[in-house]
Amino acid sequence: MSVRALWIISHEKGEHVSTFSRRYATVEHRARSLAGSSYVAVPEDNTVLQLLLTELGLSDSDKSYVALRDDCLHRQRSPALELRVDSHGKGTLWPVLAISQGPLILACLPLVDAPAEPRPPLASLLSVSQGLTLLAGLQTFLIGAGSKPDSEGLASRMAMLPSVLLQVCPLGTPLDVPLLGTPATPTVPNPAGNQKQPAWKMGLHRGRAVVNVALTETVRSMQYGNQSRQDLWDVFGTVTCKCEVEGVLPNVTVTLTLPPNGSPLQDILVHPCVTSLDSSILTASSVDSWDGSAFSGPYKFPFSPPLELFRLCSYTSQVPVPPILGSYQLKEHENQLCVSVTLKLHESVKNSFEYCEAHFPFFNRDQMGVVDVKVSSGQLDVSKEKNLLVWGLGQKFPKSREVTMEGKISFSGPTPGPTDPLCTELTAYIKLYFKVPDMTLSGCCVDPHSVQVYSSAKPRIVTSRELLSKEYFIWNSTGTAPVSSGQMML
Repeated sequence: MSVRALWIISHEKGEHVSTFSRRYATVEHRARSLAGSSYVAVPEDNTVLQLLLTELGLSDSDKSYVALRDDCLHRQRSPALELRVDSHGKGTLWPVLAISQGPLILACLPLVDAPAEPRPPLASLLSVSQGLTLLAGLQTFLIGAGSKPDSEGLASRMAMLPSVLLQVCPLGTPLDVPLLGTPATPTVPNPAGNQKQPAWKMGLHRGRAVVNVALTETVRSMQYGNQSRQDLWDVFGTVTCKCEVEGVLPNVTVTLTLPPNGSPLQDILVHPCVTSLDSSILTASSVDSWDGSAFSGPYKFPFSPPLELFRLCSYTSQVPVPPILGSYQLKEHENQLCVSVTLKLHESVKNSFEYCEAHFPFFNRDQMGVVDVKVSSGQLDVSKEKNLLVWGLGQKFPKSREVTMEGKISFSGPTPGPTDPLCTELTAYIKLYFKVPDMTLSGCCVDPHSVQVYSSAKPRIVTSRELLSKEYFIWNSTGTAPVSSGQMML
């Protein structure tokens, strides 16, 4: 695996931008030979910077519509982005890998050893996983374990970066990522590997050995409250691991289990460090109709862990209902809106939230005036400047698992409120934000006793799971709303 170019961007609230970049002429020559007539050269750093910030939504934040960013024909597939280097869309750089944390954005363009057309699926490109591994390692070197690096430490590490890259990525080829051609199906895992300490890792772990396994599921939903429009929802799960052991890292096996009536996991993708896998695990796809014969676990993932925090696997799951069902009705009378809302927590969902909020934005109207709204549970905050209601539902729904909101809102302020080209007239939505600890919607979990570590160190096993909302919308049923003709895209 090789990279054509590498960028590290310092971006502070859109005010100050600095870029560190490296380009590798020998890798670029290989890219030109592989692509032939479809070859697209890497443009100047200023052009790449502008395209990357636009793609990530970090530029032109004052503009409600930017064609390169918001065109409905363009679907962002983070962290593998597509940068269109000309206005006609014929010259594109793909896949540009990007990760961000704090003030830094790290990006690289890996060499794709495959024909440009038809474009190969991301899951088939080992260079994508290896490129992300390189970026994650450099991120750890620059920022460390914390999310808020000190400016002096970051500046000193940035100054060291040219010499570090000479050691870890000579001529554009990283030295400390899994090699192409590693045996896919080894026999019995070895008690210890011979993994080398990367140049960016400043020292070995000291103290008791710990293996951390975290399972996070995010749920998205589009609910319309109208029989003519089909409600949509999906679940996306990730398993991240971090192994902290003195000396050489041991081989580990993590097992995911489902409840007896759970739906099989689908669209499973695994990290390159996974050493063997039952092929039946990878066959279940959300695109195909489920006939009941799909593999339903347990899902075993033996791997030789990298030194940094990494994503072991990801998956999707089909669940019968969304966790919170909602009904939202708006009726307009003169310059007032009559609001009626019902939210119901499904019986299968644990009634214990870390937080749960419902946001009601109102666009293309005058500033809020009198707000006469009552809620059956929780607390209501009003931001008249933003034309926003925030309904804090707290950490529990009542015993009935149902909450309501009723009332009237007038818009008679001296200044106009925020605008949105989509939400005109009665087109409006509620957006839910919630987090449920120690629960997943699919029922998937990691039993600490099922985590096997082939080491004499006897590490402490720490497992966790949580359910998060993401793009969870409930649309006003008395107005128009955007409707997708297919399933929600991950």
